[in-house]
Amino acid sequence: MPECQNCGAFVTRDYARVFTPNGVEDPRVCPRCEDMVRDGADVRDARSPRNS
Repeated sequence: MPECQNCGAFVTRDYARVFTPNGVEDPRVCPRCEDMVRDGADVRDARSPRNS
C-alpha cells in the first residue's frame, strides 16, 4: 500500500496515482503534512502556514 515518504501515513492508490510521477508509488507529502510542500526533489516547510 502506498504511504507518505514524509510522515509514513497511509494514502490511497488513487491519491498516489494523481500526486506522484509515473514509476513512483509513494508521494513525498500527503494531506496530513499540513505545513510541508514539495520543492523539486525535496520536501520543505511551507513559507506561509496552511490551515491557520
